[in-house]
Amino acid sequence: MISDIRLKELIRTALDEDIGSGDLTTSAILTGDEPGVARVISKGEIIVAGIAVFREVFHALESSLRFEAYFCDGQPAGKGDLLACISGSLKSILLAERVALNLFQRMCGIATVTHKYVEEAKGTGVRILDTRKTTPGLRSLEKYAVKTGGGFNHRFGLYDGVMIKDNHITAAGGILRAVRKVVGNVPPTVKIEVEVKNLQEVEEALAAGADIIMLDNMGTDEMKKAVSLINGRALVEASGNVTLSNVKRIAETDVDFISVGALTHSAPAADISLVFRD
Repeated sequence: MISDIRLKELIRTALDEDIGSGDLTTSAILTGDEPGVARVISKGEIIVAGIAVFREVFHALESSLRFEAYFCDGQPAGKGDLLACISGSLKSILLAERVALNLFQRMCGIATVTHKYVEEAKGTGVRILDTRKTTPGLRSLEKYAVKTGGGFNHRFGLYDGVMIKDNHITAAGGILRAVRKVVGNVPPTVKIEVEVKNLQEVEEALAAGADIIMLDNMGTDEMKKAVSLINGRALVEASGNVTLSNVKRIAETDVDFISVGALTHSAPAADISLVFRD
């Protein structure tokens, strides 16, 4: 998911952003010696993701806080389910609460949405992929949440995969020229993916020797024609305007992958509450 060092840095930055010079409200009400027990409750149907990240936020603020998790990542939780309990300094729990929930709710939300897409495409053999449309600084956590929800990760960044998009094609002077330039400048083990928007460009990408052809914003009828034209000579990815209502139809065109930006850029935060036990 993310290295321990990087996670601690991320959490510390987030805590510093939220707490700043101190919590004016909590410091005015509490001395710091008061003990408390907080219950973390799901207020809807979710897929749990990031429970270790959630715990780490509290421990980053005070390592002596006791954290008990009742669900593991990847498990479904229902409305009213008790996800975890945190006990110890009431002040420390309050200081960590917002950052911990922000990260946990975000990750559970992404895993939950991903699971819905995966379920829609179930039985077709298609893999649901994420994209680079992630929150800056949180990509590793968000892509982990996609995997937790049953999806698969596309490239993590510009450094670990080649994707020749429309602007690259324009800059190079065509698909063939773009592919040739890439072939001459990347290791032979790196697969080359080309984005296309019509059947003519599909033929150009095939002629250029693309390993993966991305069908960008095509209708399902045109996708079927493209898959037939490619005929196994390259892997096929569908992308653009993919929703829960159309993902199954897209999957039934026999593409290999469907990439969905909405998994990360539009996933609603899971509804999770932290309340103190009387």
